[in-house]
This record gives sequence, structure tokens and C-alpha cells, in this order.
Amino acid sequence: MDTASTSLPDASLPDGDAPLPTSPDQLLARLDALGIRATTHSHPPLHTVEESKALRGALPGGHCKNLFLKDKKDQHWLVVALEDAKIDLNRLDKAIGSARLSFASAERLWRFLGIRPGSVTPFSLVNDTGHKVRVVLQQAMMEHDLLNYHPLLNDRTTAIRRDDLMRFIRACGHEPAIVEFGRTQE
Repeated sequence: MDTASTSLPDASLPDGDAPLPTSPDQLLARLDALGIRATTHSHPPLHTVEESKALRGALPGGHCKNLFLKDKKDQHWLVVALEDAKIDLNRLDKAIGSARLSFASAERLWRFLGIRPGSVTPFSLVNDTGHKVRVVLQQAMMEHDLLNYHPLLNDRTTAIRRDDLMRFIRACGHEPAIVEFGRTQE
């Protein structure tokens, strides 16, 4: 057995069967404890926006994508936007006030947000107890009253009201920045 990996369990990505730090049921219970009403729909695992569009049917509200990024200064960013937002990482850094951005690794995703690739969501902030991740919400997304995200796994979608999303994020100890970027007409 490799003792380096056992002494630093958060430094590597666990196997696919390892439990999440917070389960979807625990997340939904936390929403309920905060007085936040949410509706969750189960479906086959979704990995792309295209798969989501094909399977969601007529679920109301803004459908979103989430990017977990790191910048050149090793700061981590969770960027949440409408699924059709045009996001150019070479321009986004200026809009959000970061250094040059790139996608963070699966290992960092697990270490900072406690989720696996394909399940990035603002709900994963429940696992960022050290408040290491900066949160950026797209202005256009925040113009929708109802928003849809994976509740920590990509085999379901949870609808939450915009104001309740803000309340949840703040209850996790984060103050999100609402930024204008990625409108489809840009």
C-alpha cells in the first residue's frame, strides 16, 4: 500500500464508488432545514449540455452549466451560467477580476468541492467549508426566477428559486459575485 496516498486522502481522486462528502439526500435535507423548497427530478446520468437538453423535456426554468476553474495565481473559481452562455476563458478573467483561467483538474474538483466531473454545481459549495472557492453567477442567469442544477450527482436535476439559491450560497459562507458575461447575443 502506498502510504503517501493514505496519509493524504484528499490529495487524490477516490474511486467512483467512494461516497461523496455530502450525499444528494443530505443536501436536500439542508435545503429543507434552510426553509428552501426545491423540486428534484431523477434521470439517467448526464455529462453534457446536449445530453441535458435531449432528456429534460419541459422542465421549467433556466438550465445551467457550471465551470470549476483555477487561475494562474492558484485561486479557484466556480462560474455558473445559463447553458447557452458563450464563455471565453480568455475574456472571462477580465470580467471576474481573476488571473488567466484554465479548467481545474478532477483531483482539485474533489478536494475543494467534493464532487466528480460531470456533476459540478453551486450546491457543491456545501463541501467548501474552508471557503477556498470564489463564486461567480452570470447576470443573465440571475434574471430567471427558477434555476436548475444537479444536486451533487448528475443523475437528477433540482429546481430552485433564484433568491433561494442566493440564500443557500450565503448559508455556505460565500458571497457570490453577479457578473455580466456570456450573453448569447455578444
